[in-house]
This record gives sequence, C-alpha cells and structure tokens, in this order.
Amino acid sequence: MPQPHHPVRAFQWDLGRQVERLDWLLAQLPRYADWGYQELYLHLEDAVEFPRVPGVARRDAYSYRQMERLVKTASRHGIGVVPIVNLLGHTQYLIKVPALRELNELTGPEGSPLPSGQICPLHPRALEIAEKLLRDMQPFCTTGKVHVGLDESFHLGRHPLSREEIARIGLGAHFAGHVNRLRDLTRKLGLRMGMWGDMLYFLPEAIELLPPDLIIYEWYYYGFRRRPRVELFNFAENDLGERLRARGFEVWGCPMNGSARYEPLPHFTDRLDNILSWWRHGARIGTTGLLVTSWEPFRLAMEMTTVVDAAAASLWLEPAVTEPREMLTRGFARVFGKTSARKSAQVALACDRHPFSGYPRWQANERWDTVSRRESLAPYRQEVRHFSKLLRDSRRLPAPLRTSVEFRHYLAVRELFLRQAARAAGPKTTSAIRIAARNYVKALRVGQRAVRAMWHFTRDHRVRGANECILRQDAERFHAWQRGEPVFGGPWQLCYAVRNFAPALQQVGVEQQSDDGSWQPVQSCLTIEFQTRAARPRGPFIREHAAPITCPGDPAQPPKLRLVLRGVGQVRVERVELRRGRKIWRLSPRSKLLGQSAPTAGLPELDWTKVQDTWPLNWPATR
Repeated sequence: MPQPHHPVRAFQWDLGRQVERLDWLLAQLPRYADWGYQELYLHLEDAVEFPRVPGVARRDAYSYRQMERLVKTASRHGIGVVPIVNLLGHTQYLIKVPALRELNELTGPEGSPLPSGQICPLHPRALEIAEKLLRDMQPFCTTGKVHVGLDESFHLGRHPLSREEIARIGLGAHFAGHVNRLRDLTRKLGLRMGMWGDMLYFLPEAIELLPPDLIIYEWYYYGFRRRPRVELFNFAENDLGERLRARGFEVWGCPMNGSARYEPLPHFTDRLDNILSWWRHGARIGTTGLLVTSWEPFRLAMEMTTVVDAAAASLWLEPAVTEPREMLTRGFARVFGKTSARKSAQVALACDRHPFSGYPRWQANERWDTVSRRESLAPYRQEVRHFSKLLRDSRRLPAPLRTSVEFRHYLAVRELFLRQAARAAGPKTTSAIRIAARNYVKALRVGQRAVRAMWHFTRDHRVRGANECILRQDAERFHAWQRGEPVFGGPWQLCYAVRNFAPALQQVGVEQQSDDGSWQPVQSCLTIEFQTRAARPRGPFIREHAAPITCPGDPAQPPKLRLVLRGVGQVRVERVELRRGRKIWRLSPRSKLLGQSAPTAGLPELDWTKVQDTWPLNWPATR
C-alpha cells in the first residue's frame, strides 16, 4: 500500500519588498505554530542588516538585534527559520552599493559595470561577498539550512569572464560550477544549501553535475493537473521534480499565497488550486516539503495572504477538507474567528470573478493616456455594479477584507471613468461626464482611506504605501483633467488589440519615427496575465491597447509608426486603427503575427532592449 504523505510544512514572508512591523510578525508566529507550520523562510535582500557588508541594508531594514528577536521567538514556538540570501539572480540589492557594483555580470561597451543587473559568478570577489553575507545570516539558520535563491538568472553568461568559461565548458557547467562553489561554502559554515529549481528547466545538463545533498525548491504558481509548466516554454509541462527525485535530490513543492504585481487581493480560487495541485503532486512524486511562498505583498493587506496560509493548513489539520470554498472558510475562521468566516469566504471568492489583472489595465496606475477610446464600456459598468454590491455585503466583515474590497471598488470605478473621460472633449461637456466625475471623486475618497488602512494594519504608519502613492497621483491627474490639461493625450491615438494566443513572456510596443530617422518608444506593455486560465499553451486573452501619438505636421499625413515585439514568444496584433476625432485610418491586412515560437529547451534570451519583430504601419491615403 502507498505510504501516507507527510511533508514538512513551511511558509514564507517576503520582507524584501516592504518590511512588516516587528510586533505584528511576532504575533503571527504562535498562530502559524498552532496551524501546524514547522519552518519559516525569510526573503530578505536588503531588508536586514549585514554587519560584514555595510551599505547593503536600506534605511528601514531590520536591525541585527530585531532579527535575533524574530528568530528566537520562532524557535520558542517550534518554528525553524531558513533565511533566503540571493546569490545570483535578484542581486540588485548588492549591485546598488557603489563599492559592490564591480560584481555586476552586465558591463557597458567600455567594460565598466552597469548600475543594475546581477552578480557575475566568476568575479574574484563574488565568493568573498557571499561568505560574508552567509556568515551574517548563519546564526539565524535554526534549521541548519540556508536558501541561496539562484532563480531567474537570465543575465547569466554576459560578463567577459563568463563568456570565456562558457566557451570552454558550456552554460550548464558554468551554472553548476557556481552552485557547487556555494554548496562548498555553506558546508564550511555547517549549513545545508537550498536553491530554487527553475534554472534547471533551462539548463537540465547541470543536474548531473550537482551534489545530491542540495535541496531543490520547485516553484510554479498556477493550478495544474499532472505537472508544473514552464512559462517561457509556452507553458509546456515539465517533469523536473520526477527527474530530481530519481537522482536522489530532496525536492520541495512551492505554491504561492498572494497576488501578482498590482492586484489588490489574492485571486483566492487560483491560490487554493495552486496549493492543492502541489499537495497532490507532492504525494505522487514524494516531495519532502510544501513551502507556501509569498511575493510582493506590498499592495495587499498582509492579512489576506495570511488567510490563504491558514486555509492551506486544512490539508494537514483536516485532511477531509479539500474543497476550496470550505478551505477558505476555515482559513478566515482561523485568522478572524468563526462569526463572519463563511460570509468572508463568499465575498473573497466573488472578487475573483473580476480580477484586476494584466499589464494593459495596470498601465493606468502610471499614465492615463494609454486608455483606449474605442473600448466598450459595458464590461466596466458590469464590474462597477459587481463591486458596489460586494461593498454593501462586506460592511460587517473583517476590516482587512472590507478595505480591500473598497480599494477594488475604487479601481473598478476608476477604470470606467477613465474610458468615459477619454472619449469626452473635456470635463464639462455633458451631464453624463459630470456625473461620472462626481462618482469618481466619491470612490477616490473611499479608496484613499482604504489603502491607508490596508497599509497601517501591519506596517509603519509613518511610511506611505505604494497604493497610497498611486491614488495620490490619480488625484493629481484628475485635477489636471478638470483644468483642461490633456492627461488622456492629444487628438491622435493608435488603438490595437493583442491576442495572446501562445502565452510566454512577450512585450508589445509602439514606436514613432523622429525627424532624424530614429525610432522612439511611445507605449509598451507586457502580455503576461498571472492567471491560471492564461497559464496554458493556448491563451484565451485579447486585450485592448492604445498609445498617444503626436503629429506636429500635416494632419492629413499620418505619422510614421511601427509596432514592435520584444521578449519571448508570439502574439497576434489585430484591428490596428489610427484615430483623430472621427477620422479613422485602418490597416490592411487587419492582423499580423509577430515573433517566433517560444523555445522548448535552453535558456531563453530575455533582453528587453532587443526587438524580435516589427510591423511598419503604412496607412492608406484616405479613410
């Protein structure tokens, strides 16, 4: 008979993006212990003091004494700690320090290190700095383990020293050499080393060169039936976990509890599907542990990711409870009490019906002149009605959920208002636009209070959160619009739709030719959606895009424009139109395929300065 699966249960706090108040973190540890969690992973980057490497810690970083207190409290409650010290990808926290910039893998034409990038594994000081960082974190490794990251290291092999070695031994052996040097270093410090597994998707030849005492943490953040998928391979299934287990490696499965980038709430359905997928997959292949990761929670109320962690605990506290709605209900009950748990789960899952996802929508957080003037208002009106009803239903719910819904309602109202205002000639043209503006102002006030509360629940009240900064800029743009300023761009606008039929990691942009013949960027947008329904080889998404165009010359002669594709994979661009008031120029053909099929092996080239494909927009002379 198959043996029951009893993985080590772990959770992660991403403190590298924002610090949480220490008192709040300390108060969570006994709760996580009660929920059956055994290990805490701390993603830190520059959010902690490194005494041996001065200059790395940022102004609001945890002091060494505060970290000691956090780790001792975790130990007192039976939770072991594993610090994550990134030592290849995601090492901008080191490159930013002028004295460490020489470590950069990326150099300029004259050979000097660039101000951003990742460390070069062959730099003469790389191991020296790594040892100092690890020695500083060694007292906090109460499980006897340290995690060194190594994920998403897409700049690998750019430095002259790296290129020389790769020419001799290959990219996989180059990567494995860095891993083995770090492993020897951690063993010298009495620690066992863990690393993320994603680079082994792209460099499988490195696996046979790695020592079997490594711990591999395989992450994938969408639901799946049989195996995790690889985004940059057009979401092809991958059997990395099985291959690693066959070679004797300890493998952990890593789902995620939070949101992606600008989402104000976790997509609770996707998060629980992701956790359940890893739980079942782990039982099939014999993983050692389940690590529920957390990333970039600075736009959320932190308690919402805590609810997901508490819901995941049902898998070992109540093994019979595997239905996502019931798991989420139990999660709310564990965090906020039973009184409102069922209603809270109902409202949270209802938010999933209209996720605020996708870079075309997120662009409005930074600029309003990319709002399409031709896009239908109907789905945005429906979204406002949906969240208006949820607001009424959430008045007696826990404050972190209620304020999250208030913020989400604001975003819905903003999305509708922007499309209404972008079509109008000015702020006082019609009674309808004046009503829309009043509705927006009312929602803005509620949204501003909500984002302040979401931040203050767990974070320093003296610090202004990312969402508060966005809404402050929204208010400034709105007042500029009221004054008649062109916040939605001038009379010219390029509208186009992007069909993301083969998801990978693409970026579609618009460029305009200047008088000297060079092409200048006007607008660009990534296509990645961060949703389970988009994480498959055939994508269902068609997104509207728009770019403001300047035309200082003859209005009868459209400017010279082109669409460009960067990144990895293919998209189809459709229904390209240049608009000036009621005059519309349309292209023939109506659509074009851009790019090349995503690779199926190897390390993809992610160079966002390199254009993969172009579509020159040659307009007809008349409408």
